[in-house]
Amino acid sequence: QVQLVESGGGLVQPGGSLRLSCAASGTIFNINWYRQAPGNQRDLVASITRGGRTRYADSVKGRFTISRDNAKNTVYLQMNTLKPEDTAVYYCNTFGLDGVDYWGAGTQVTVSS
Repeated sequence: QVQLVESGGGLVQPGGSLRLSCAASGTIFNINWYRQAPGNQRDLVASITRGGRTRYADSVKGRFTISRDNAKNTVYLQMNTLKPEDTAVYYCNTFGLDGVDYWGAGTQVTVSS
């Protein structure tokens, strides 16, 4: 069984930065960050494999960086040059060895002046 706990969200002005963390218990491999704005579907933002291979949504390329510390079982999402359209609840996600799709409770990111 896997538990995922996100942290690091908050209110930031446009152009600002935030770093989200996803602390995991249990064995994790690929980790994804998704986001969901009110009235919208949940979209994939970034992914990272256990070996560190990454991919990003086009909307965040060059601004967001996903990374992981396997010793701490934690994945990070560094978000720079934030825009109002980045406002959403950000979720951490992984597919466990038991075949279960695990999600964290989410952390709110609000980009506003």
